[in-house]
Amino acid sequence: MVLRNKQEVVGIKQYLLDKLKEEDAFWSYSPASISLSTIDDDNLIAYTMRFLDLVEIKLLFRIFAKSKIKRAWHRLLVPEGEYLYTLNRFFVWYYFRAKCPDSYLKSLYTRHLNRTI
Repeated sequence: MVLRNKQEVVGIKQYLLDKLKEEDAFWSYSPASISLSTIDDDNLIAYTMRFLDLVEIKLLFRIFAKSKIKRAWHRLLVPEGEYLYTLNRFFVWYYFRAKCPDSYLKSLYTRHLNRTI
């Protein structure tokens, strides 16, 4: 169930952002330039899925709809292809419940490639 209390949502977003800073996820940015006002929800979702653990990823599902998380994942992490294949395969199986994770992931990546050509 998605939280509706704005203060709780902002608190969780700030917690995730702080954890990402601890993990040096924004290594190429000035630390002062990263804040909730400068990072959009899709990037917060993608960075959390890429750099943090299951506990933090579970928090994403408390503050965002599953469809929003899936869209951000599809738009920002699936295009990484082979580089994030194992991680994306896990997301497809565990969070998005695909029956055939390999086929599903391959079709998403192929669809992405066809759009970029």
